Amino acid sequence: QVQLEESGGGLVQPGGSLRLSCAVSGSIFSIYGMGWYRQVPGKQRDVVARISRGGITIYADSVKDRFTISRDSAKNTVYLQMNSLKPEDTAVYYCNAADGTMNYWGRGTPVTVSS
Repeated sequence: QVQLEESGGGLVQPGGSLRLSCAVSGSIFSIYGMGWYRQVPGKQRDVVARISRGGITIYADSVKDRFTISRDSAKNTVYLQMNSLKPEDTAVYYCNAADGTMNYWGRGTPVTVSS
């Protein structure tokens, strides 16, 4: 079992920055990939960024060059640095971990980009 807890969401003006954190606990050794997803009410949950066990990262086209996913293995934490935020980035952001048999999700942290 893996437990995930997100933090760092909030209200920010367009052009601003936020850093989301995802604290990971449980069977961490079994995880082979982690990521951030986001969801707007009435729409599907979409991938924002993912990082593999080997450190390979992928990003949605809409966030490339603005968002950066990273991890601190010593702190068992994955981050999403979000810069140049736009109103269309408004969503609930979820942390995800995969261990080959299951997908684990946090409860989500809301991000609102508005002036």
